[in-house]
Amino acid sequence: MRDIPADGGLDRLREHFRHFAEVEAAPVSVLYEDWGLGVAADDEILERLLALPGDKRQANLLFAAARLHGTPLKPWSDARAQVLARWHDVVETMRLRRTQTNEPGRNAVTNLALSRIEGPVALIEVGASAGLCLYPDAWTFRYGTPEGPVELVPRGPVTTDLEIDCGLEGVDPPEALPEIVWRGGVDLNPLDLTREEDLAWLEMLVWPGMEHRLERIDAGAQLISARQPELVGGDLNAELPDLLARVPAGATPVVMHSAVLVYLSPEERRRFVEQVRAAGARWISNEGIGVLPEIAEQLPEEDRDATGFILALDGEPIARTGPHGQYARQLVR
Repeated sequence: MRDIPADGGLDRLREHFRHFAEVEAAPVSVLYEDWGLGVAADDEILERLLALPGDKRQANLLFAAARLHGTPLKPWSDARAQVLARWHDVVETMRLRRTQTNEPGRNAVTNLALSRIEGPVALIEVGASAGLCLYPDAWTFRYGTPEGPVELVPRGPVTTDLEIDCGLEGVDPPEALPEIVWRGGVDLNPLDLTREEDLAWLEMLVWPGMEHRLERIDAGAQLISARQPELVGGDLNAELPDLLARVPAGATPVVMHSAVLVYLSPEERRRFVEQVRAAGARWISNEGIGVLPEIAEQLPEEDRDATGFILALDGEPIARTGPHGQYARQLVR
């Protein structure tokens, strides 16, 4: 995921939608590829988007808001009229909501890092959305390797029968996870999946062509109802010290995030990293390659325009990962 197009005018916004279509959507969602290319060529829509704050112009946010207000899952040439007809409602939703994708499949790749940490662990997620990724020990993960599938079985206090697949290329599967004794998170607007409107929004963030992810939302909601994590609302930099202070004695604090820091300014990102390191916490990041310069500098041969994230532990890169946890690949160094 690239940085949000907060400035640069029409041309930069056009490139954002083109990159979203051709690089991010094309491998997994034919319809969103079409929509992304459609908006990239649509000066009227782009001009309207420029009236929004910079962090409210991204493709995911527009498309989810449009679907929430009745835009059909049809080619852009057919869907465009409905988007314009409901533009006021679409924009209001874009102003109020965020792209709070909460994909438990991302645990398949973050577990590659978590498995390297000795427990017991207190897991803290920044940008936690509804908290579905705070249960990495609740799912059965099936890792595809050249030698055949390898399973990581659930060992947490609450579990689900749903399995999540993840392909590995040049990366070893995790053998076991540490014991997780405490779970907490922060989000600007934590989602409550007992509220119909929050659940509907999370479902709208699932891309057409990836409907299998809806089952994960349902299973994750059941995990949360069985064992609530400690979620707080607010700015992650402001709330992180309090969350770290809640870590039980004897537990190793692990701060985790996936596709979150891209929404912060470079200054806010630096402040976050400094806080985590000053606290002595372990740090699992799963972000676009350009989001954390100290990580990007270690990977001069990696393709800056390729889809996916860079998984790292304590600032040390581990793998390139699929946006929704579909795969983990060996890095080019």
